[in-house]
Amino acid sequence: MVSQEAVRTALGVLGNISAVTLFLSTIPTFYIIWKKRSVEQYSPVPYLASFFNCGLWVLYGMPFVQPNSLLVVICNGAGVVIEACYLVIFLTYSDPKKRFKVALMVLAEILIFVILVLLMLTMVDTTQMRSTIVGSICLVANILMYASPLSVMKLVITTKSVEFMPFLLSLFSFCTGLSWYLYAFFPFDPFIAVPNGIGALLGIIQLVLYAMFYKSTKRMLAARKQRAGMGLAVMDSSTMHDDNSANT
Repeated sequence: MVSQEAVRTALGVLGNISAVTLFLSTIPTFYIIWKKRSVEQYSPVPYLASFFNCGLWVLYGMPFVQPNSLLVVICNGAGVVIEACYLVIFLTYSDPKKRFKVALMVLAEILIFVILVLLMLTMVDTTQMRSTIVGSICLVANILMYASPLSVMKLVITTKSVEFMPFLLSLFSFCTGLSWYLYAFFPFDPFIAVPNGIGALLGIIQLVLYAMFYKSTKRMLAARKQRAGMGLAVMDSSTMHDDNSANT
């Protein structure tokens, strides 16, 4: 018979794989940003939320807070590094006003994290109390991370376009939420179960929106490409006319 610990470990490994894949799933988005040298309408909120959330979960998984949570530390440690790289790219290609706001938010998140670590080490004596305090904060932060695409979802509904809601991000948000939700039942950990259950539900909603507006997005992109091609044709025609006038 399979032990509870074996099931927990297997789900944790699956959660790690899906979470790291989730973190890496936005590479195509940042390739577009790098290629265009602009963040366009992409929002920094999901990456700011993920950066802060991963840092908190690293703290939660530390032996002096919640013993025997190595898989949580590994997963979210990787997330901190990956999200930090994304934020550097975002800052590089943002306009000055947006760059200042994002940088200020990153500094605020780091400051809050450092203060929290110091408080846990100096003001709270037991791991049970530390895990309750940090776990409660992680619960709220994780819900905010999963809810951060709500602004993008609103944009999708308004514009009937999923151009700025990457499919892979939505897919692996669902997979990650589901994996860690199941992991939290061996044994039951409400701080992990509640936010990841919500995350799985929001992931499903994003996938439904993607299915609803995928075709309309393709039509919009095709129309935009056609207009751009017609614009180039007009410019070429105008240039040829000017050249002919000059030769005359």
